[in-house]
Amino acid sequence: MRIPYSDRVQIFHDRAEAGRFLAERLQAYAQLPDVVVCALPRGGVPVGAEIATALEVPLTVYVVRKLGVPGHEELAMGALTSGGMRLINWPVVNSLRIPVNAIETTIAREQQELERRERLYARGHSLPEFKHKIVILTDDGIATGSTITLAVRALRQKGARKIVVAVPVSASAATSELRRIADEVVSLCEPERFGSVGQWYEHFGQLDDREVCRILDRAFEHVPESRPA
Repeated sequence: MRIPYSDRVQIFHDRAEAGRFLAERLQAYAQLPDVVVCALPRGGVPVGAEIATALEVPLTVYVVRKLGVPGHEELAMGALTSGGMRLINWPVVNSLRIPVNAIETTIAREQQELERRERLYARGHSLPEFKHKIVILTDDGIATGSTITLAVRALRQKGARKIVVAVPVSASAATSELRRIADEVVSLCEPERFGSVGQWYEHFGQLDDREVCRILDRAFEHVPESRPA
């Protein structure tokens, strides 16, 4: 296995390799009964599966949907999670003068997709309990941090005892913000000039639902008490 560089210029082969590297940094949580790995789909699932397998702790999935600016969906104006929790990026909304009805339309559309993914990724399991748990929250990378920030806040509300954000690559500004709200942040690469998440991987193909479900089914077979949220 290649060893990550220490000068913040690591390029990962794929998401699975990145997950194995992260697992090496998270060995303090291996086999602890109150630890659960919580992956943000879709890209966080292969990362989380490798971490959960290496640490021998349960894997779960937590669905969060980005609220994209109408006509410029790659730009986040907020995020939405199960249970109806919302995070609105008001500086973006106000600077672009996005009307309230456009925000509500986007929320309604993303709520439908969120619920569809929850049903699909459930794989026949019931919802997990996060109360008093140590949650290792992971994704394949963080650009703005809006989605994972909402996930941290939602997990706090659900009673998580400790939240560890673990990602292969994160923009330095986003990492600094996350360190204010999470108990611990483990990031293998924190470039100041970030660009996109995909540029830090040799292979960064888009994952479809079929591939996500295949990874989840395999992980649920090998990791004890794994189930989606």
